[in-house]
Amino acid sequence: MTRFLTTAATALVLGTAAYAQDQSSVFSDTTFDAETNLNASELIGMRVYASEADINNEMTMAAGDETEWDDIGEINEILLTRDGEVQNVIVGVGGFLGIGEKDVAINMSELKFVSEDGEGDDFFLVVNANAAGVEEAPAYETEMSSADADQDAATMETEMADGSQDTDTMAVEGDAEVVAESPREMLTQPNIEREGYETTEVTELTADDLTGARVYGPNDEDVGEISELLMTNDGLIDQAVIDVGGLLGIGERPVAVTFDELQIMRAADGGDLRVYIDSSQEALEQQPEYKG
Repeated sequence: MTRFLTTAATALVLGTAAYAQDQSSVFSDTTFDAETNLNASELIGMRVYASEADINNEMTMAAGDETEWDDIGEINEILLTRDGEVQNVIVGVGGFLGIGEKDVAINMSELKFVSEDGEGDDFFLVVNANAAGVEEAPAYETEMSSADADQDAATMETEMADGSQDTDTMAVEGDAEVVAESPREMLTQPNIEREGYETTEVTELTADDLTGARVYGPNDEDVGEISELLMTNDGLIDQAVIDVGGLLGIGERPVAVTFDELQIMRAADGGDLRVYIDSSQEALEQQPEYKG
């Protein structure tokens, strides 16, 4: 959640001054006001909820009431008109860890800002819809994305015909194929107990949750960071790339491990995420390097 706005009409103030003949009118002497302004960057990545109940911007909700709504996805982009008006927010819905997700366009006027009792300026983003309606919503596509998809399909078809698509693993993100290292000895999944934390399944997390998560050894020593998620040719997530060692991003060694070798724990309040592996940093650095 971020700061609550009093009306949806003031959700994004991206420039309201008209052009004038005088050159000085091009620039505005503007001071950010949390009561009426919101940076577009604050909306990117926010979760959007759907409710069949009537929702308006003046409503408040008790803590935990959001569990009665459907969490339909997160905002990936904000679409403006050439006049600078916010037209739609583009929300990624469905899928798992970003795979099979589709973008849908939601009219900005339909997006409601609902505050939480006792939470100051915090708010949730809610639309009046149901899960079935979200699934049936038309996919948002640009001419560029359609052309890229056609090109990717053609490239993949050519590579498979040439016999070059003979590896087991590809990257989740980006268009470039990546090759995993040869088989190695599997690590045993740790069994860590940590007060205030609960073991969670990878199916309960998003790509954003896992990418950048710190990885710890059995004694809570920091051994690295998840930098990338990998999937098999049939679209199943099965590996994570851990960047090990180095200093300030220099000299890190990427190592690919399966989720069967990891224990993922999340704070009971749904906040902090910790990933455990039964290995020290030094031992991980001896594992085969992943070359993407």
